[in-house]
Amino acid sequence: MKQNSNLVLCVDDERIGLEVRKILLERAGYRVLTASDGPTGLAIFSAEPVEAVVLDYSMPGMHGGEIAIQMRQVKPQVPILLLSAYIGLAPEVTAVVDLYMTKGRARRSFWKN
Repeated sequence: MKQNSNLVLCVDDERIGLEVRKILLERAGYRVLTASDGPTGLAIFSAEPVEAVVLDYSMPGMHGGEIAIQMRQVKPQVPILLLSAYIGLAPEVTAVVDLYMTKGRARRSFWKN
């Protein structure tokens, strides 16, 4: 793995999904940090030089939309990918993220040029 590879933060309360994403991203050459809940994810996001976020929508305590809004206040330039099993999330949620995906369908461009 390259030492200067991009740092990605994955936030998901489901351990298996989190581990699978971490493995796939690391195999692709990314460095990956993980969090199993919103508050932990926000703390890592604020403290580390995170360059992209993969965020689950449905989590106890606070959903991914709430987390994304807070992340935007800290580092508005960092791309956020929101994953959800729900189709048709509210526009005020999807407007905050760069990409919203449900079961493999991309809704917007993730990496901005």
